[in-house]
Amino acid sequence: MPLVRVTLRKGRSFAFVHEVGEAIHAALVSQANVPADDRFQVFDEVDADRLIAHATYGGVERSPELLIIEITLNAGRTVEIKSNLYADIVRRLGEHGVRPDDVLIALVEVTKENWSFGGGRATYA
Repeated sequence: MPLVRVTLRKGRSFAFVHEVGEAIHAALVSQANVPADDRFQVFDEVDADRLIAHATYGGVERSPELLIIEITLNAGRTVEIKSNLYADIVRRLGEHGVRPDDVLIALVEVTKENWSFGGGRATYA
C-alpha cells in the first residue's frame, strides 16, 4: 500500500492535480507492482513562500513549479525498480507539462507491521 503525498504551490487547476495523481499511480502500478485499486494520495497545496527548495541543489534547475512527491511504501524493492519508478513518474508527468527538474521524489520504506488500513488493526501482522 503506497501512501503518496504531493506538495505543490497553490493555484494549480483541479485537472492538473488529477493528472499528477493519475501519472504517479500509473507509474507505481507499472514499475512497482502496486495493485491498480491500491490508491491513497494526499495533495498539499501551499503558498509559494511555504515551498522552500534550493533552485540548483543536486545539479538540477528547479522552478517555482516544483512538485515534491513523497511515497511511503513497503520495503524491499530493488534499486533498479526504484530507478525505473523515478524515471517513469518523470516521463508521465512530462506528458502533462511538468519539467523533469521540477520533480523531487522521496521514497520512504517501512516494514509491513507499520500499516493499519483501518479499524485499528495491524493489517499485515
